[in-house]
Amino acid sequence: MNLEGLNIFITGGSRGIGAGIAQTCSKLGANAIITYNSNKEEAFGLIKGLKNSKALHMNSEDPNSISEATKEAIEIFDGKVDGVVNNAGITKDNLMLRMSAADFSKVLDINLKGTFLVSKAFIKPMMKQKSGSFVHITSVIGQIGQAGQTNYAASKAGIEAFSRSMARELASRNIRSNCVAPGYVNTDMTKNLDEKVKANLLKHIPLNKVANVFEIAYPVCFLLSSDASYITGQTIGVNGGINMC
Repeated sequence: MNLEGLNIFITGGSRGIGAGIAQTCSKLGANAIITYNSNKEEAFGLIKGLKNSKALHMNSEDPNSISEATKEAIEIFDGKVDGVVNNAGITKDNLMLRMSAADFSKVLDINLKGTFLVSKAFIKPMMKQKSGSFVHITSVIGQIGQAGQTNYAASKAGIEAFSRSMARELASRNIRSNCVAPGYVNTDMTKNLDEKVKANLLKHIPLNKVANVFEIAYPVCFLLSSDASYITGQTIGVNGGINMC
């Protein structure tokens, strides 16, 4: 794969999967802009080790913040945006019986509506240049469901449907839209799981391991690259075999 000279915008890039994607994009030659909300120190610490990379503040729940960050990114990139990775997202887990409407809405606002607003902001420059690739980070949970995550599952399933519709709308302009749906990944979210929970989890993963962030990042970078020029409207499951379809 070669991303040499490509301009890539990555939301939620200060840590976890987003940081792994930023590091891999930079390693493959891309110019990366990552966004952060509350993790400023981590974001700027990350870009110190990356070539041609910048960090911008963006609150994925705030349309004005998204507008400001995306406009600044387009200016930094001189109007040429080759790829967008929608990675920013949150969880607010609870059994549906106990889940508040506010927590349901907050997850959909950040995960799904945030993806819509970021994507929409970059369509015009991509249409002008007649090229571009969107990669949306979804989840195996959006495909198989999970007790206590009705809001999260709905947001991730919604992103997949959104991505397919985007792909149909933008294909005539040579703009692609795909998803990568990770399974369980070794991030801050999973590090805090009880050991018994982890052991039970592994029983359901045919490859018998939790992924590292780079095992997610490389498929993302593949979809950003010209090697994936005939792939659009698809979801690549990177889940160790927990969901085979």
